[in-house]
Amino acid sequence: MTLPVRREQTGAVWDPFREFHDLYERMGQLWQSAVPGGGGLMAGTWAPLADLEETDDAYVVEVDLPGVKKEDITIELNAGELSVHGELKEKERTGVLRSRTRRTGQFDYRVMLPQDTDEEGVTAELSEGVLTVKIPKAEKAKPRRIEITS
Repeated sequence: MTLPVRREQTGAVWDPFREFHDLYERMGQLWQSAVPGGGGLMAGTWAPLADLEETDDAYVVEVDLPGVKKEDITIELNAGELSVHGELKEKERTGVLRSRTRRTGQFDYRVMLPQDTDEEGVTAELSEGVLTVKIPKAEKAKPRRIEITS
């Protein structure tokens, strides 16, 4: 489960509804991880494991999707929310399945990103079962080194 990083922003307006939305999303992820199949509330969808990393010039999201083909993945960035949807299709089996712990079916991963992103420069790559989505920061948000003069 990805936890948000709190940061003080000057001039930012506090939005209580956004906090309720974030809380709702986190409670849904907790519920889904605690109750197999989401207790019937999530209609069979599940959230893959993911990491969110902030670098000096971008946000990098790595989502574990072993066995998923790139044709079965949809990535959307809308109003600061990154959504990764798709489906892990079940294999045809010839024998009797005795044990099953791997998830199949529809998956959905969502994360809210800060507003300082460049939505036009987003890139995505699927390699060795890991989807890497790189969302560059806007120029105004990148840290700038200031030289000290005497």
